[in-house]
Amino acid sequence: MGTRLLVFLAVIVALGVLGRVPLAAIPNVQLTSFVVIVSSVSLGPELGFVSGSMMALVSNLFLGQGPWTPWQMLAWGLMGLLTGLLQKGHLKDQLWVMVIWGALWGFWFGWIMDLWYALAYVQPLRLASFFLAFASSFMFDVLHAATNAVSILVLYLPWRKLMDRLIVKYKILG
Repeated sequence: MGTRLLVFLAVIVALGVLGRVPLAAIPNVQLTSFVVIVSSVSLGPELGFVSGSMMALVSNLFLGQGPWTPWQMLAWGLMGLLTGLLQKGHLKDQLWVMVIWGALWGFWFGWIMDLWYALAYVQPLRLASFFLAFASSFMFDVLHAATNAVSILVLYLPWRKLMDRLIVKYKILG
């Protein structure tokens, strides 16, 4: 991994952190997922996982670390990994596919975090209590999904064009 790639990853992580920290007062409205998705499409699955995981870790330096941090790292890392798999195909070029993908990840991210919450705090852990834990966060997941969909709809194409251009211009991926 070269210096240019490390610097590029650091900038992407910083953008993801800037998309989360200032908006922290508004529940589940943040641009970190957007940054994970658009950067992973350009960088691929491995670097998508790294950038997503690091965004959670670094932003929590400002917002507070806790037992939820590894779960956030896993959720945003998986978002980057699975989105990076779209790099090879033509799905990444279809705006509406990416809008739907981002909206779905708003829910999937929430479900991963709900799983952590249920395992850590819900007692007794039964199917009904599991369902209630997941249902209680539904509106927060809707906000995350809507934020992802709108940000991708508005910003995906120019950001992706910029990222792809920078990757080629500075020979970041080899």
